[in-house]
Amino acid sequence: MNWPIKTLLFDFGGTLDADGVAWKDRFHALYRAEGLDLDGEAFAPAFYAADDPLVGGLPPTTDLSGTVHALARNLESELVHRGNHGNGDRGGRVASGFLSEAAVTFERNRPMLKALSERYRLGVVSNFYGNLEAVCESAGLCPFFKVMVDSHCVGAEKPDPAIFRAALEGLRATAEETVVIGDSLRRDREGARRMGMRFIWVASPDAQGEQSGQQAVADLRDLMKILQ
Repeated sequence: MNWPIKTLLFDFGGTLDADGVAWKDRFHALYRAEGLDLDGEAFAPAFYAADDPLVGGLPPTTDLSGTVHALARNLESELVHRGNHGNGDRGGRVASGFLSEAAVTFERNRPMLKALSERYRLGVVSNFYGNLEAVCESAGLCPFFKVMVDSHCVGAEKPDPAIFRAALEGLRATAEETVVIGDSLRRDREGARRMGMRFIWVASPDAQGEQSGQQAVADLRDLMKILQ
């Protein structure tokens, strides 16, 4: 049975703050613009080594700017440790560039989220550091979401059904009436599949071409067309 849609669960990073581009890839692009000569495969270990200590390591009140700057500082240290020295405050410039790009996306997406919140119950489900609510508050997103589920706070990461179950319970929603919206097939789509929820992929047109048949948008503002 094709149940009517009443609930939307959004991923945060790469979904609400970008058009299907994960934090790792955005940091990599910004560092490349700073002259870093590392391909994505070589950059990934440094990024994860910088990212992992922040899980549970940031005060819950840390906003988006504080989070991004903390990650950039860790990443800069990792890159320097691995012999990839930069000029001046490279990490600070990367963090500022990241935040500027995200601010543009938030500004563009807020009217769409407001319109959706008037028709559906909205939640955020994210593999995050323990400060998701503070980050959403600083991004001006809290008014649109009734629940924000942070993996560190609930002790489960996507695609584990437990993290999605926490969101559904908070919204008093069922899986059959819920759509998951995210940029990760491995975390978001697989989590939706395990819970029996529908899924909409946020991805570039090029990426979409590699997954024919997957319902997808390249811009969150197109969501309303699909949902209707």
